[in-house]
Amino acid sequence: MEKTIDEKKQGNSLVMEPKAANSRKLFIESYGCAMNFSDSEIVASILSKEGFNTTQKLEEADLVLVNTCSIRDKAEQTVRKRLEKYNAVKRINPGMKVGVLGCMAERLKDKFLEEEKIVDLVVGPDAYKDLPNLISEVEEGRDAINVILSKEETYGDISPVRLQTNGVSAFVSITRGCDNMCTFCVVPFTRGRERSRDPQSIVEEVNDLAAKGYKEITLLGQNVDSYLWYGGGLKKDFKNATEIQKATATNFAALLKLVAEAQPKMRIRFSTSNPQDMTLDVIEAMAKHRNICNYIHLPVQSGSDRILKKMNRLHTREEYFTLIDNIKKMIPNCGISHDLIAGFPTETEEDHQDTLSLMEYVKYDFGYMFTYSERPGTMAERKLEDDVPEKVKKRRLQEIVDLQQKHSRRNTKQAVGTVVEVLIEKESKKSDAHWSGRNERNTVTVFPKENYKIGDFVNVKINDCTSATLIGEPIGYSDNN
Repeated sequence: MEKTIDEKKQGNSLVMEPKAANSRKLFIESYGCAMNFSDSEIVASILSKEGFNTTQKLEEADLVLVNTCSIRDKAEQTVRKRLEKYNAVKRINPGMKVGVLGCMAERLKDKFLEEEKIVDLVVGPDAYKDLPNLISEVEEGRDAINVILSKEETYGDISPVRLQTNGVSAFVSITRGCDNMCTFCVVPFTRGRERSRDPQSIVEEVNDLAAKGYKEITLLGQNVDSYLWYGGGLKKDFKNATEIQKATATNFAALLKLVAEAQPKMRIRFSTSNPQDMTLDVIEAMAKHRNICNYIHLPVQSGSDRILKKMNRLHTREEYFTLIDNIKKMIPNCGISHDLIAGFPTETEEDHQDTLSLMEYVKYDFGYMFTYSERPGTMAERKLEDDVPEKVKKRRLQEIVDLQQKHSRRNTKQAVGTVVEVLIEKESKKSDAHWSGRNERNTVTVFPKENYKIGDFVNVKINDCTSATLIGEPIGYSDNN
């Protein structure tokens, strides 16, 4: 799977505005990618209609749900530790029910319910609408499970509640599932086949967020570039079906245009892209619309053609370079980030050096870097021996991290002396006298609060930097307010 937001982010208990009529308490915690956090908002919306308000106090919850990630073994072990915590509380409050949502629910359904007996319900990513029925089953004393994957479900008819929101930024899911069978990835097995959401429902959700004062949205999908809506389905019974489909289809570039023009004052981001599927018309749409941020998360995973082939990544090193060249030519100030895996099976020192040389060519703004983690059920686990020693994996990862820090520092230094537009998102973690936000390249920027507030677009002159953060002074509101 291609990640969307910082996978290092710890689980967050999520809270929505309470409804006075609701009497039951839901504690919901999310781990992993941004899609899981977005899914938790859908779950909270569904359960709000069933009488649940969210709470941040685990001890007072009637229902505890954890939305899980299977992308790496460490993520699964973190969730297991949380389940131990939940069940310790449950022993004190036996009326509490505990459930697992998301990718681990799909992958470990039998183990959770039948072997380990540590949860009451297990719900896969496509079965959240069945939660009211499953909760009824649990309340009647029966275990409940629904992990059936769907070829149609997009939750496009669900209006998500916004959990733990700053009232400024929001996720909007546009696709679900993935058809790219990368050999290291469990996502096609845990989230099913790709399907796209009706573009009209996406635009309506964005319009609603704008009306509520949100200033930035991120269009989400395991692979946003594969977004394709045929306007009611494939017309296979027509003689000229192919021509009709082409004429009525909305691809990702067209969706970007629809959203950007619907709300020209709203910042648009998207994640995650796949190099093999990103087309020039997406880059052209970004270049044309000022409110589409100049930032692309473009996972590469390895710089070696031999390893890319073993990963079943359907692009080569040279094809990736061509895409990078086109991005830099058409959007000169575009920020680019990556995913990289160190120590994939059979990786040699030469393969590793290919990865480092690719990084030198691109000079990414930042990235998500990990050692290879064998995932049960994947093609790599079934067909390839995990033969790179852990010590070698860690050494190669450290070399990747060190090089990325060098490039990150180079890129932030280039911003010193310039003026950037920043959307204020929150108070700085290090100083209650400073605001924190991101510029269009997705670089965190901090500056004195003065009289500005969360949600303001501010022009900031950059005076200093670290490898990850720009430090500056505000010089006035931008014309985007």
